[in-house]
Amino acid sequence: MGLDTPSAGLSGGQAARVGLAALLLSRYDVLLLDEPTNDLDLAGLEQLERFVAGSRSGIVVVSHDREFLSRTVTRVVELDLAQQLVRVHDGGYDAYLVERDVARRHAREEYEEYAGTKASLEARARMQRNWMAKGVRDSIKKSKDGDKHIKAANRASSEKQAAKAKQTDRRLERLEVVEEPRKEWELRLEIAAAPRAGAVVATLRGAIVRRGDFTLGPVDLQVDWGDRLAITGANGSGKSTLLAALLGRVPLDEGSGSLGPAVRLGEIDQARGRFLGSEQLMDAFSAEVPDWPTSEVRTLLAKFGLAADHVLRPADTLSPGERTRAALALLQARGVNVLVLDEPTNHLDLPAIEQLEEALAAYEGTLLLVTHDRRMLESVATTRRLEVTGGRVAER
Repeated sequence: MGLDTPSAGLSGGQAARVGLAALLLSRYDVLLLDEPTNDLDLAGLEQLERFVAGSRSGIVVVSHDREFLSRTVTRVVELDLAQQLVRVHDGGYDAYLVERDVARRHAREEYEEYAGTKASLEARARMQRNWMAKGVRDSIKKSKDGDKHIKAANRASSEKQAAKAKQTDRRLERLEVVEEPRKEWELRLEIAAAPRAGAVVATLRGAIVRRGDFTLGPVDLQVDWGDRLAITGANGSGKSTLLAALLGRVPLDEGSGSLGPAVRLGEIDQARGRFLGSEQLMDAFSAEVPDWPTSEVRTLLAKFGLAADHVLRPADTLSPGERTRAALALLQARGVNVLVLDEPTNHLDLPAIEQLEEALAAYEGTLLLVTHDRRMLESVATTRRLEVTGGRVAER
């Protein structure tokens, strides 16, 4: 890539590197970084981390890159939507995770202790009132015998239970109320599995793709059923071109390639292009699952945090994170047996990333994963790893 390369022709990762270079040359008092790691490759991430860690000025980072946060931040401001609170944690990101888990556990324990004490006191008050009422009934029932001692004993017993009930009521009133911690919204993602494809999912034989000055290949690669491939490499190295060649989406200048006839693809591409049009999200989503009733589409989208105020909006007005959630919902709606994820964690929040990792752990089909998310590469089990360098593909 030369300095005279038009910016419009840059990949997402290359554009991110240009933005990072401009940042390194800028002057500032306080720097605000909103998802700065999106589209950066490992070399770019290392540069950014060195810059942030070595800066003597104030930097505020909004990021869902767990490894980046772990390596750079010294304080964490948590916006807890579930509890509608803002908390400040001194210390790094890993210390924050420990503090957060401890605080949540203590909050739940305090509420359960309060709820148990309240329930016990309320049960005791009911029992005492029942005894008081029984004493009154017995006093009336036995008043016919005229024995003043029995009457006095029944009356004294009733008054004693009434006093105890009032005492219990006062304890209930003095009991410090502990609000129940609100349950966090959780993305319950399941990737619906289609019937398995054949033994061979995709092949490339001596494949070469030329794009201007860039050449991918020659590539000899076979993807079998059940393979879980992680594809890594620097920005511009040819990862997306390799995916497109495997899926038969770019013409090969040399060699051959094939895709299994029973393959049913599920994808979250970098552009989330399926939901970039001007039609309403509901209509754009329904067009992909025409057999689904509208009510079921609404229910599924709501499960992914896309409620009524989202589904009636033009799809291109959604945030990148909301479009990613829509793409994840589509994976759940349609059965797939080959899952292609190209930088899937870009624009996802932390709970959604963790839920995606759990869903991938349970997914039994073939997986092609392109990501620079180092924690995801550690968390998601893969059977093979391909390294793409300057258009050359090597298996590690």
